[in-house]
Amino acid sequence: MKAASAIPRSVAARTAAGTQVAALPYRVTEAGVEILLITSRRTHRWIVPKGWPETGATPWADAAREAMEEAGVSGEIGEELLGTFRYLKETKHGLGVPCRVNLYPLKVTRQHRSWSEKAARETKWHSIGEAAALVSEPELKRLILKFGARLAARRTS
Repeated sequence: MKAASAIPRSVAARTAAGTQVAALPYRVTEAGVEILLITSRRTHRWIVPKGWPETGATPWADAAREAMEEAGVSGEIGEELLGTFRYLKETKHGLGVPCRVNLYPLKVTRQHRSWSEKAARETKWHSIGEAAALVSEPELKRLILKFGARLAARRTS
């Protein structure tokens, strides 16, 4: 393991366990609820848009910003926390950073043609079941399934 002094300051500041924010971009179609997943830049795993919060913004606003930067979508961000999940973020320097992620719903109203990370990521809409099966984090799988069930219950009541 590298000494903190050998690691750039921006990375060293995030090597302790930290809390990130994430958006769960969704839309409701005739076929049902769909979730937009993106690929991670380095490993190309299916994930949700997430990142470090910025000073001065609300967590849900930060989640909406991440969705725009990473997935090119905007819409109505929910202030209600859907839940949290954990994962181990691997840095460029090979360090594993344990992260807790707060997840907020984003009802997508616009999918943009271009965005800052378009060339670095793939995006794809999936059914609730497909999205849950594609993500690696067990807690995120559970949150996606729970969210889908909640929306389905609202549509039938």
